[in-house]
Amino acid sequence: MSQMPKAAERPSFFPPIPESLDKLGIPDILVQDLILRRVFIERTSTLTSLSKTLKLPPYIVEAVFRQLRHRQLIEVLGMVGNDYSFMLSGAGRQLAQERFQMSQYAGPCPVSLSQFHAGVKAQRAKVSVNREKLRKALSDLVLTDALLDQLGPAMISQAALFLYGSTGNGKTSLAERLIRLYEDTVLIPYAIEVDGQIIIHYDPVVHERVEPEDIEPEHDPRWVRCRRPCVIVGGELVPSMLELRMDEASGTYAAPIQMKANNGILVIDDFGRQLIPPRDLLNRWIVPLDRHVDYLMLRYGVKFQIPFDLMVVFATNLDPGSLADEAFLRRIQNKILVEEISPGVFDEILRRVTLARNIPYEQEMADYLRSLCLSGGRTVLRACYPGDICRILVSISQYEERPARLTRTDLERAVKLYFARS
Repeated sequence: MSQMPKAAERPSFFPPIPESLDKLGIPDILVQDLILRRVFIERTSTLTSLSKTLKLPPYIVEAVFRQLRHRQLIEVLGMVGNDYSFMLSGAGRQLAQERFQMSQYAGPCPVSLSQFHAGVKAQRAKVSVNREKLRKALSDLVLTDALLDQLGPAMISQAALFLYGSTGNGKTSLAERLIRLYEDTVLIPYAIEVDGQIIIHYDPVVHERVEPEDIEPEHDPRWVRCRRPCVIVGGELVPSMLELRMDEASGTYAAPIQMKANNGILVIDDFGRQLIPPRDLLNRWIVPLDRHVDYLMLRYGVKFQIPFDLMVVFATNLDPGSLADEAFLRRIQNKILVEEISPGVFDEILRRVTLARNIPYEQEMADYLRSLCLSGGRTVLRACYPGDICRILVSISQYEERPARLTRTDLERAVKLYFARS
């Protein structure tokens, strides 16, 4: 989906490796519970295994291990090289089972909410682009200079962006490629602790890590190095996706989409087509877009602040004035109309599509396809036509067991299949 930079730059934020248990910034009891639950799951474990799984320095794991051993919650089975092999004692299993009833989480140790705030603030995105850099980053799209010259300042500002215009002209394709303009990486916490509760933050579907797991990190291992995130949601967006979601089975919370998108981009595709009314969504984000903070609530009523440091991109084929009032549109400073394409742009898209599909390109056939697309009462050319129609051409050729080609007969067949007849 996204073409990534040649080489990801190192993140500017490097939280130091914690020197001791009290430097983790989270309650000691939470770390003890994590280790108890992890050993309970593994049955027998080692300090090295716990360090790797819980993303904690070995000396912190050993310090907690000694505390638990002193309380007779752990039994040492022997040595594996220079490492201890151990299991829970009867009292340890009983305590672990009690802790399991509260939470089953036994993954990477979380960071504190204040550490998360500091990390997001330190990694605020800065984009430096000009027309040529934009054209290179978006080289697989055919974009006019006029569009690039609107997009460049919008990306530099990092303020919310409204892409609007009629359907089929590449708003979604453009929006999902904007992440390419970020050439650096960021550190994402695996999980965050709030009031003793754990919020799962790192999501491998959203966060693309850029270092192998077996490489020893130079920073606090509770953070994972990733490319800046790009979260894309469309018609499936519902209000619950903007709030913490409690997983009853594990006793943990899942971070909402805007929290996962911090330091990156959140694309609201087909804006206005969601189950959540557009005005409700916009009202939900008036404060975050203005003040760069959002507020979430734990299930039992504790409310807390999170950073809202991301670029929100709305893509819609509806009239912006019908979706939001003037007060809200004023908060979205960048509004770019993605217009219908010219014949020249249409032909260039067709040339690229045919080249990619090994279909011989002929200018005469491009002219003929344009005339077919503008027949039957249609008055505009759309960027999606060349790719969609070429896919039908390929299907026709596969059906007839021959190479795909641009001919008047095949183009007429493809266009007849593609457009509904009134």
